[in-house]
Amino acid sequence: MTGLFDLSGKGAIVTGSTRGIGRAIAEALIASGAQVVISSEDAADTARVAAELGMPGVPCDVTDHAALERLVGEGEAALGGLDVLVGNAGITGQPGPFADLDMTDYARVMSINLTAQIVLCNHALPRIARRGGGAAVLISSLSGLRGNGRINAYALSKAGVAQLARNLAVEWGPQNVRVNAISPGFIATELSKPLLENADFMAHRMAMTPLRRPGTPAEVAGAAVFLASSAGAFVTGHNLVVDGGTLITDGS
Repeated sequence: MTGLFDLSGKGAIVTGSTRGIGRAIAEALIASGAQVVISSEDAADTARVAAELGMPGVPCDVTDHAALERLVGEGEAALGGLDVLVGNAGITGQPGPFADLDMTDYARVMSINLTAQIVLCNHALPRIARRGGGAAVLISSLSGLRGNGRINAYALSKAGVAQLARNLAVEWGPQNVRVNAISPGFIATELSKPLLENADFMAHRMAMTPLRRPGTPAEVAGAAVFLASSAGAFVTGHNLVVDGGTLITDGS
């Protein structure tokens, strides 16, 4: 593959890459020529998907900071160098208003969704810089850009991820490392199946979405390839919204 989206010779780590959006991103990077380390907290799933895709796998519980360091070190060794990082691993936590927030759940959501991204980048970005530059793509969420009465810690953590991308873009830009975020809207995945089967929810949500349909993991993956490749070489500190227009509509 040649051209702006060519990632031949590039090495990438994608967290949370055994299913859903993470796996779609890994597959898209591979299709563009990259070698990709597959990773999730489940060692068996990691090994299975890595074998299916013909790529190395490194299991990692992202709440374990030592494990994050091992992921980056072992991943870089397996790839022969690190050029791209995709921080995708995350959880939704318990829904509800902040008034009813369970602080144990809050701490776990922030640990996985935000703190792990900071630790991961602190280990990965210097290695990417030593290769002459590259890109990090951090998965945020539309929920971090809109108010919501029931999405509490998740939305807060994802807003933090987008700000982390901006801060790191400023810090690492002089070393030719670009850092961006992607904010998916409602995406059809296995985890969203209950909502997809909820007719009332879908009617309301699709009325709020100009394209009148949910997105697909592959459509988020396409945005990730853009940001990781030379096609996005002059884009950094950006939060790319992939939501079918939900953010900008008045629902008409």
